[in-house]
Amino acid sequence: MYQEIDKNQYTPMMRQYLEIKEEYADALVFFRLGDFYEMFFNDAIVASKELEIVLTSRDAGAPERVPMCGVPYHSVSGYLDRLTEKGYKVAIVEQVEDPALAKGLVRREVTRVITPGTVTEGETLDARDNNYLVSVTVGKDRFILAYSDLSTGENYVTEIPPAEELLAAELLKLNTREVVVAPGFNRALLAPISVARSLTVSEEERDGEVAYLRALAANLDAEETKSFWRLINYIIRTQKRTLVHLQPAVKYDSSAYMKIDFASRRNLELTETLRFQERKNTLLSTLDKCATAMGSRYLKKTLLFPLVDKEKIERRYDIIDRVGKAFLEASDLKNALDEIYDLERIAGRLSYETAGPRDLLQLKRSLAAVPGICDLLRKMKIAGFFALENERERCRDLQSAIEEAISPDAPLYARDGGAIKPGYNAELDELRAIQDHSKEYLLALEQREREKTGIKTLRVGYNRVFGYYIEVSKGASALVRDEFGYIRKQTLSNTERFITPELKEMETKILQAAEKSLALEIELFNSVRDRAKKDVPLLQRLAKIISELDMMLSFARVAKENNYVRPRFTDNHEIEIKNLRHPVMELASTAFIPNDAKLGAEENILLITGPNMGGKSTYMRQIAIAAIMAQIGSFVACDRARLPIFDAIFTRIGAADDIISGQSTFMVEMTEVNKALTQATKNSLILLDEIGRGTATYDGMALAQAIIEYIDAHLGCKTLFSTHYHELTVLEESVPRLKNVHVAAEEVAGDIVFLYKVRPGAADKSYGINVAKLASLPLPVILRATDILNKLETQKPDAGLLSAKNYQPPLLFDSKTEKETLALEEIKSLDLYNMSPLEALNALEKIQKLLKK
Repeated sequence: MYQEIDKNQYTPMMRQYLEIKEEYADALVFFRLGDFYEMFFNDAIVASKELEIVLTSRDAGAPERVPMCGVPYHSVSGYLDRLTEKGYKVAIVEQVEDPALAKGLVRREVTRVITPGTVTEGETLDARDNNYLVSVTVGKDRFILAYSDLSTGENYVTEIPPAEELLAAELLKLNTREVVVAPGFNRALLAPISVARSLTVSEEERDGEVAYLRALAANLDAEETKSFWRLINYIIRTQKRTLVHLQPAVKYDSSAYMKIDFASRRNLELTETLRFQERKNTLLSTLDKCATAMGSRYLKKTLLFPLVDKEKIERRYDIIDRVGKAFLEASDLKNALDEIYDLERIAGRLSYETAGPRDLLQLKRSLAAVPGICDLLRKMKIAGFFALENERERCRDLQSAIEEAISPDAPLYARDGGAIKPGYNAELDELRAIQDHSKEYLLALEQREREKTGIKTLRVGYNRVFGYYIEVSKGASALVRDEFGYIRKQTLSNTERFITPELKEMETKILQAAEKSLALEIELFNSVRDRAKKDVPLLQRLAKIISELDMMLSFARVAKENNYVRPRFTDNHEIEIKNLRHPVMELASTAFIPNDAKLGAEENILLITGPNMGGKSTYMRQIAIAAIMAQIGSFVACDRARLPIFDAIFTRIGAADDIISGQSTFMVEMTEVNKALTQATKNSLILLDEIGRGTATYDGMALAQAIIEYIDAHLGCKTLFSTHYHELTVLEESVPRLKNVHVAAEEVAGDIVFLYKVRPGAADKSYGINVAKLASLPLPVILRATDILNKLETQKPDAGLLSAKNYQPPLLFDSKTEKETLALEEIKSLDLYNMSPLEALNALEKIQKLLKK
């Protein structure tokens, strides 16, 4: 992006720019000039293209003009959003001294580098999601990840086994946009995730301790500390400020949570859909009825990390039960939470000193809601949130400080004026009075001058170039006499503008009052903001309590609205669920058909057969989703549920190719199966859908059988295994812990009807040709498939693909034999004894039409 340039040929200002650019070569430099941020050289070319703004040029002392573009400083946020969204870093260069007081060139410095992982505000920052900056370090037999959300101050550290696909999966789970690595880091390790999404990779040499932040790294080992301090050093280098909202690193212990790998999260559509990669129609969107953005973020984290501690899960169930029994109080509590704004990110903006007047108003309204929330929690006797009571007094103090100072009609920015309440500061009131009285004075002056001159159209005006003036039309200018004391200031095509000594004196007073007023107001606002900044730890404590409370209220509301029930946990690994539904699909369909699910203590493998589109995959998914819902502390979509606590879920569902590595369907299938077979324990849940379909029939069947036998012999965990290989159903005889079930379907008048009910035993047929008919495959294909199937089922030696050599496909048109054959097939498929007279007549009419073609 940056090439060495001979700086001596340029003007002092351009040399200043080039020196800064040299230090920040990997960033686009936004160079403040007056009311604009300007970009030069290649930065201007790149920015003009990406931002779709005009590329121009300017003289900079060299023989050739320098490419240039710019954006207004007051609307820079939108432009920064667009650039960071595309993976760019932007170095913000500000004037750090008053141009009026500068001796020579105005001093400028980089005040912040904004990168994809350090965005703390703007349109690209999703209120319901975290924006993590992740440090990746290669340790001894492990990867160490330290990650931080600068908008909230949260910090975490975790470790994963040293496998590239696991690293990619973890980074995808965190929705990572930027990683920080040491110089010399093998970037090939990040190749798998780079295929899936744009990833900014930044280097940071320093990994030493930051003394004043030492407490943040307590309880980390040597390698974890190194990774964490590299992250913090990068943050300090780019943000260039003391960030008081950074919280101590939380060491993520994987054994405390159910493991759900990237493939399982994707296959189960927990947080985004497979097809459109969107939040809508996911388990997350179904469960998220949170009143606050903090609650939504907390819920998403909870969904990705289900608990395995029964006591903690039951505590959440107790809260849902209690909320459900106190309907009126729960409604009042929801209304109170509606008054709470995003305290985590307000605390972040206070730390960055970017919080505006409306942030403080939102903070005031949030603090005002805390006492009411405390009272309702006490009345509902909800344990676990009483710590909120301890913060009431400090909340009241901060609320009062803001209430006293900030106007309820404050603008978005303090620089716009009007943020401070009248009566808060006597000097400010006096300066404002001068401005207010000036309006009256100017109106009186205008009226007096009209009477004196006899010019009824005379008016007093103002612009930023000439200040205040008296304006008369060209036609009336002849009435202006010397004794009026008018001094000609400007001549326009239709008007003349004048000033008087009196008007000039008043102008000085007015403009000085306005300037002093705004400067004082900004100073007063900053003082109030600094007062709030001291209470950032308070706001973070409030945010943690309110986030979890909001999530639990959401769980309770969804459970009540959708008739979910409290699950019970079994100690013998038994699964027993009555009338289980899919929580997402049932909301999209008024006719969703529930099913039971039962695997006894000595039954580990459920072998599921039945037709395509019959509901096998949905049935498997809803069992896994029920387990996840149970372990995040939510009630479950069924009439009754008894489940074990699972330590992990592994799935292979669907035929999508791998978005990470570009592998084929079958290779992805085998990779995901391998993950399950090598990482699952007896306490895991495995979902395998139609394993082996990506290869030859006998290969696939052999692999499927071998996998089933391996799970039974070596893992002994609960497994849902769907298949089209009906030959596998005989395994029920040799694998005692395997049980056959099937999704039911039936033929009516030659057409398949899906019943979507799971019944005991194996399916009697797959209905593949019936499904093909539903898809409107060409008639010759249906007939040939039927012929081949009949031969295969009667075990004729010339059946199947081997007899295709002498097979002559029927003509598409005018084939009497073909029509008759199809008519006979239709007649043979009719269930005459169970058809009504009308149904029989309709079937006969259908056959007649076929023969008449």
